[in-house]
Amino acid sequence: MSIKAGLVGLPNVGKSTLFNALTRSSVPAENYPFCTIEPHIAITEVPDERLQRLVKIYQSKKFIPADVMFADIAGLVKGAAQGEGLGNQFLSHIREVDLIIHVLRCFENPNIIHSQQKIDPLADFDIIEQELMLKDLESLIKRREKVEKSLKIANISPAERKQFLLEQEILKKIHQAIDNFDAATVRKIVKESDYNALPLLSAKNFIIIANLQESDINKEDENIHYQTLVQKFGNEKVIPLCIKLEEELAQLPENEVNEMMQELGIKERGLDTVIRKTYTNLGLITFFTCGPKEIHAWPIKKGIAIRAASGEIHSDLERGFICAEIVNYADIIQLGSETKAREAGKIRTEGKDYTVQDGDIVVVRFNV
Repeated sequence: MSIKAGLVGLPNVGKSTLFNALTRSSVPAENYPFCTIEPHIAITEVPDERLQRLVKIYQSKKFIPADVMFADIAGLVKGAAQGEGLGNQFLSHIREVDLIIHVLRCFENPNIIHSQQKIDPLADFDIIEQELMLKDLESLIKRREKVEKSLKIANISPAERKQFLLEQEILKKIHQAIDNFDAATVRKIVKESDYNALPLLSAKNFIIIANLQESDINKEDENIHYQTLVQKFGNEKVIPLCIKLEEELAQLPENEVNEMMQELGIKERGLDTVIRKTYTNLGLITFFTCGPKEIHAWPIKKGIAIRAASGEIHSDLERGFICAEIVNYADIIQLGSETKAREAGKIRTEGKDYTVQDGDIVVVRFNV
């Protein structure tokens, strides 16, 4: 599955450092603009406490977590839509991701260059969104011209005409929103109309990482920049994170990580929150296959039917799908074993159109 999230922001806000922490890799993270040019791609395991509990119940030898893909996209600058700072290339990389993770600097440090000469995360966010909308404008104008030409075709069917007229009205509203640099309205129009004929950069779902300094840990509310972001976007959209600290933790042995977290009063690693929120905002859920050999967590898009989901395990299962036996994780945990779940009638047989739910434990019956 090629669903991925892209780390996006102005130069020197902490994107590559965050990427290194997320993936325990060694992507360059230097104190100058455009250190990253080609996007780096890496896959990261999704923390899921259910796996350990399933291992105990099924007496499995190992578990395989779900994973999520991250891309470290080079820093954008004002004027990117017109090609400034290799902008066209970078914007095309954003087009390839399914979720934008805005990395915004929320700390002062005169030793780290800031491209705007001033710490203002809301202004930085606006620069990125404006560049996305300016790039969208090019595509939007071309699409409107194409729709108008289609409406002039003499033998166009009534159904096609109706569809093009509807799209014409949607495009007009989007154009007005972009002219006003109002990306929130662009997203609202696209969502409410379920419009997907033209993939728009500014319509992509997003979350925000507020990059704090270590002294802000456990007192994020005292950071005015973080508070400004929360007031604008809400707690669910904004994740407070000290990226430098997370990179340091990622390089330590696990026992030292726990000691350092205790010293700092950290209950959960910020990276785990980032990964989980990324996973959720990508529209992903997890189903499991369980047995004595292994517990395997499989990521799929929410709303997928079981036959298509079985193809994630192996193409033969989808091709020769007959039915699936399904029990949910919650029932297994409550009853303590698959045998007891079966006795309680919690294991059921579902056909190809069943919509997989998060936490479903699946056995696929097939014939090829």
